[in-house]
Amino acid sequence: MKPSLQLRVSQNLAMTPQLQQAIRLLQLSNIELQMEVQQALESNMMLEIDDGEDNEQTEQQSEEYRKVKSGDQINEDDIPQVIPEELPVDSVWEDVYDSSISFSPGLNNNEAVFFENQNLQEKSLRDHLLWQLNVIPVSEKDKAIAITIIDALDDDGYLSCKLEEILDALGDDIEVELDEVEAVLNLIQAMEPAGVGARNLQECLILQLNQCPATTPWLDKAKELVGRHLELMAAHDFNQLMRRLKVTQKELQEIITLIQTMNPRPGTQVQSTQTEYVIPDVYVKKDMGMWKVELNPDSIPHLKINTSYANMIRRADNSTDNTSLKTHLQEARWFIKSLQSRSETLLRVASCIVERQRAFLEYGDEAMKPLVLHDVAEALGMHESTISRVTTRKYLHTPRGIYELKYFFSSHVNTNQGDACSSTAIRALIKKLINEEPPQKPLSDNRIAELLSARGIQVARRTVAKYREAMAIPPSNERKRLV
Repeated sequence: MKPSLQLRVSQNLAMTPQLQQAIRLLQLSNIELQMEVQQALESNMMLEIDDGEDNEQTEQQSEEYRKVKSGDQINEDDIPQVIPEELPVDSVWEDVYDSSISFSPGLNNNEAVFFENQNLQEKSLRDHLLWQLNVIPVSEKDKAIAITIIDALDDDGYLSCKLEEILDALGDDIEVELDEVEAVLNLIQAMEPAGVGARNLQECLILQLNQCPATTPWLDKAKELVGRHLELMAAHDFNQLMRRLKVTQKELQEIITLIQTMNPRPGTQVQSTQTEYVIPDVYVKKDMGMWKVELNPDSIPHLKINTSYANMIRRADNSTDNTSLKTHLQEARWFIKSLQSRSETLLRVASCIVERQRAFLEYGDEAMKPLVLHDVAEALGMHESTISRVTTRKYLHTPRGIYELKYFFSSHVNTNQGDACSSTAIRALIKKLINEEPPQKPLSDNRIAELLSARGIQVARRTVAKYREAMAIPPSNERKRLV
């Protein structure tokens, strides 16, 4: 084999650093973008926040300088007030300077400014029970047993392990018997919230019923139902329940209503989680009969080049400092351009989605049209991966609520008329049919499929079951009610 030299011409796509940065910014969520901007501001001296106040401040300083230069008279109000180093001993700050915010108990919400502490410490079930334990006079041994039991409770307030395991967890350091562990468990079960420390659902409901006033209507029958016939209630065998309890249908309904007022997960009453707010990236509203799409100005970072540092760059200087300034300036320009490209792409994609899903904005989920990433990519001349990055963790504010852009994409099912129906619309129809079903004879999945077929939507029974389970709707035998 003889070596030789060949000249070949080829084309390939190279990912430049600018393109990589634009793609990375495109897929960031609102919070991640703010963190990225903050990091860029800290690392690049050429970037600064454009708050729109610098121009006014520059003009004001120029006017003051012109007055001083020309010898014009300057008003005393134009001179900045100098704060003295010390105040008179017989006066307070409010006597000399007006406070910008005044708090008065007589003011209403429109006259005062109130601050909400949003960083409250989360309260757990364990802390709540330990606080109650500390105010109860118990021995050190019982307190150690109680702490072990409290640590074994799950988030719903149930004791998922056996008392023998609690006894083994105490070890040989404390000599206790199984009866003592059970006695301490009864002490915990008497704490708030009612039903905490139960070992199963039946015991949880009994504990809550025991704390109801004795004058509660149908309290004894409710205890009998939970203690003996809870399986029949779970199976919705109301005829058998009426025979066992010897009550009428109306009376059984009142008994079940009383039981349903109990909380099957008492631990959730104490758990406090911090509220997470969703900031929409795009707003859509109807104006003069037309749907208009605009970006959320509060979520768009406004950056600009720092002119003070930019004016320090000298063209003919090749020193290290000057080269560093040039590099930072170029990176700042790329970053600002990438942010602008991200906003433009997001607005184009959101406008295309709103144009395709106009029926949803008018009539709701039942009018949702089938839409996939390829449809939007073909309409905008972009790649599907770009559409996927834009629509991930980006939210659209509509008159019907806030939705993720991914929500508007769904598969389709063919209809008898040759059209296509969105899976989101099918789920909305299934939910509507279930809400309108008779309570004593709920619709089966097969019956729902037949009703959808009558409307021209051909779906199988297993498809209906899949959509129903995705919406956390129980099957027909569990949806049966007396009224």
